Amino acid sequence: MRHVLVTGGAGYIGSHACKVLAARGYVPVCFDNLSTGWAQAVKYGPFIQGDLNDRAALDAAFAAYDPIAVMHFAACSEIGEAMSDPGKYWRNNVMGSLTLIEATVAAGVRDFVFSSTCATYGEQDGVLLDEDSAQQPINAYGSSKKAVEEILRDFGTASGLNHVIFRYFNVAGADPEGEIGECHRPETHLIPVMLEAIDGQRSELVIYGTDYDTPDGTCVRDYVHVMDLVEAHVLGLEWLLDGKESRVFNLGTGAGFTVKEVIGHARAATGHKVPHSFGPRRGGDAAALISGSHRALNELGWNPARSSLKVMIKDAWTWHKTGGYSG
Repeated sequence: MRHVLVTGGAGYIGSHACKVLAARGYVPVCFDNLSTGWAQAVKYGPFIQGDLNDRAALDAAFAAYDPIAVMHFAACSEIGEAMSDPGKYWRNNVMGSLTLIEATVAAGVRDFVFSSTCATYGEQDGVLLDEDSAQQPINAYGSSKKAVEEILRDFGTASGLNHVIFRYFNVAGADPEGEIGECHRPETHLIPVMLEAIDGQRSELVIYGTDYDTPDGTCVRDYVHVMDLVEAHVLGLEWLLDGKESRVFNLGTGAGFTVKEVIGHARAATGHKVPHSFGPRRGGDAAALISGSHRALNELGWNPARSSLKVMIKDAWTWHKTGGYSG
């Protein structure tokens, strides 16, 4: 059996990756401490409850399952928290990743797929971002992910650790079959927060900042469907298993939407108005983040077929109406 160790496999993106891996004939081994993930999302392979900073637990996981590769999603990822508690991000995202990478090399595993972020680019308004754009993160989340990218490059040189790095833009949507989806407590991501406002789970959506240099003053983001995103991760895994070189790929559609535009699409997709109000800017938010890269399409053969706002919101709404996970 071809086991793949999936860190953060009980989380939003990691659980979708596990589903796609299993459908492709791999056995995803979920390694997660359940600090933000959900045991109910672990459906597609073995589960190990453990922390990335626990080297003994990682060594035991590698010994038990002898994975052919690692797919690393586990991380803290909230911008507001990263601004207020940067130490948590350096400790969890960087030190945890370093421990994982050292355990990976010690186990003789040589293929590693890393979930990075467009936040490593920072604030470069008016620029379509590609893999060669300057990395100038403006918060501890982006800085910590950039640091892990650099660690991977160093271990690639020193130990032959082949890696694919995905810098992706805003992830949205859910498994169209409704088995798994996005569920954070509390929820902070735009689309699920809108859906909570629609059905009365919160009084309203607060739009942070209306004075950005964008078409309507609200932040612009490039959205990609979670199923398209994890499809790219499987393609990246197979890129490495085919013996190809380490590579960085942006994952985005190249289409940017303001917060107000997303609200309009949500109303069209759900048939409901989105109660909302306006607040001041949040620290650490860039005005616009849009991918200008076609590398994943051209080299991996990636096809983000579900990444229209209509489909992303529709799938998220279907999942939201299930009630999500409990506990």
